Amino acid sequence: MQACIAKGIANAAMIELIRSNDPVMLSWVEAYLRDAGVEVVVLDQHMSVLEGSINALSRRLMVSSEQEDLARQLLDEAGVETKSDD
Repeated sequence: MQACIAKGIANAAMIELIRSNDPVMLSWVEAYLRDAGVEVVVLDQHMSVLEGSINALSRRLMVSSEQEDLARQLLDEAGVETKSDD
């Protein structure tokens, strides 16, 4: 939550777009979205390091609900599969 507050999106609902064990792909997506002006938060990245890098815990890439449509459009255009609405 502190990361969200620091980025000024504390009052926005967060939407999970991607859940993955691939740190390279997550890093690329994070940089791609930030370059397009989308605020991104990666959750569980420290937990995945603590568990010993055996890929038991996935990292979650989150965006604010206000930027969800833009983020999904950008990732769709880049050919990155996002988590569908449940």
